[in-house]
Amino acid sequence: MFEGILPAIITPFHRDSGSSLDLEGLRSNIESLVQRGVHGVVPCGSTGESATLTFEEHEQVIGKTVEVVNGRVPVLAGTGSNNTEEAVRLTRSAKNAGADGALVISPYYNKPNRSGLVKHFTKLADLDLPVVLYNVPGRTGQNLQPDLVIELARHPNIVGIKEASGDITQISRIIEGTQDEEFVVLSGDDAMTLPVLAIGGAGVISVAANIDPGRMVRMYEAFRAGDLARAQGLHHELAPLMRAMFIDTNPIPVKRAVELIGMAAGPVRLPLDELDGQRTEQLREVLVNYG
Repeated sequence: MFEGILPAIITPFHRDSGSSLDLEGLRSNIESLVQRGVHGVVPCGSTGESATLTFEEHEQVIGKTVEVVNGRVPVLAGTGSNNTEEAVRLTRSAKNAGADGALVISPYYNKPNRSGLVKHFTKLADLDLPVVLYNVPGRTGQNLQPDLVIELARHPNIVGIKEASGDITQISRIIEGTQDEEFVVLSGDDAMTLPVLAIGGAGVISVAANIDPGRMVRMYEAFRAGDLARAQGLHHELAPLMRAMFIDTNPIPVKRAVELIGMAAGPVRLPLDELDGQRTEQLREVLVNYG
């Protein structure tokens, strides 16, 4: 179900005193991405500023996403938390809203032991919604080790992992160890998409696809068609954009970039702050070649 190019979509806010949700802007952005050929959408992830959404806003964003997508592509909703009961609430809500799966980050800050991680993910998977694990040690302070992922992959509702460790050896080990399961490995880094595909990965949960979904889709489809030279060429065309998305903390650059190309974005919420003038100009120069 979860393969190809899945944009981790931003959450647009109005530029008002409360940075309220811009649900019409969200609808417009999603429609544009689906029309341009993406293979799924991921609301309420790190790029969607899930950490500063209230429960009610979280539910609104996922509900609106499911409504707009209307079954055309899968919706993989971010529902993770470092509080297991909060993650249960968010996952159950996403299931009730009609999401196709839950993207569940490993508990950040707590740094749970192995048995705690197994119980946490198992409790969420037992809610009977497909679960994709999310390993991003740079944000959580803890790496999901390959042997743990391979063990979790045996649960029938744990169907994949978004791997953002940046460690190709670790990613390869996970793919090797889950070949007998119905389990997919998705890159969590745009720049790693093609290498991960080359060793058996299924796609990417992408930041850059918010800006140039068409080229990201063409790279994926070229690889799947066996045209490695074309896929390599598109990878290198996209490389400056991929780098530009991380000139500051994600999603600060992508949110500004989305606004610069005329889509709905608005501000980031504190404790994140707006992209400064120098980096905005740097971003503007990169965007000349995309859109």
